[in-house]
Amino acid sequence: MFFVLSKILYILIKPICWIIGLLIAAFLVKNQRRSKSIIAFTLTLSLLLTNKGLFNTVIRAWETRTASMEAISQPYDIGILLGGYSNLNLLTGDQRYNLNERGNRLLNTLELYHAGKIKKILLSGGTGSLLQDSPKEAELLFHFLQKIGIPDTAIIVESASRNTYENALFSKSIVDTQFPGSSCLLITSAWHMPRSIRCFQKVGLAVTPFSVDFLSEENQHPVDMWLIPDKMGFYKWEILIKEWIGMLAYRINGYH
Repeated sequence: MFFVLSKILYILIKPICWIIGLLIAAFLVKNQRRSKSIIAFTLTLSLLLTNKGLFNTVIRAWETRTASMEAISQPYDIGILLGGYSNLNLLTGDQRYNLNERGNRLLNTLELYHAGKIKKILLSGGTGSLLQDSPKEAELLFHFLQKIGIPDTAIIVESASRNTYENALFSKSIVDTQFPGSSCLLITSAWHMPRSIRCFQKVGLAVTPFSVDFLSEENQHPVDMWLIPDKMGFYKWEILIKEWIGMLAYRINGYH
């Protein structure tokens, strides 16, 4: 039930849906003064949501910064890669593996592996789709990693999880039963790390966080940062708001 409700709620927390809803309301309201007030509020909200400087200030305070790859002196037995980096809907006409905007999760994991910082890669992620029977991400990536030369012995597949809490729960089960005593490096997006690390702490699996895929950027020219609207603003705020609500929902449900 929690999984279903979380997917329904996700539609309601999309900032672009707020803007569309407000514009529809302004059109339907018969009182002209009230309609103008709604339009003014919608415009103000749109400007705030597309302000890169404002978002960058907030996301810098939220994202978890961890040690650099170079600072890892002793290799970890397992690098736990949380899913969500694949685009399984692209029509490419061939068998290429497609990444979405969170592809850095995978790229940085491969970098860690080839640099000898992790000995094995645990792929944690099934399907998070509610309305369709999507392929399981970890299983698809397993075959891709085989194609690019990663040996089977270095890949562990956990393809049953549907959310972050299940990532932690099922990863712990695999580590405890098959690789007891292993040192684990948790790899996920910096903006997703606060919720992730709490879930792993809740299930009792000791991990060292390694943040990748940052949304925060270096400060640019003030005009670019504060005056020019960012077309990606709605999407970036959607990610962050989803994390905030996810933290609250997980706390209510005892997931961390």
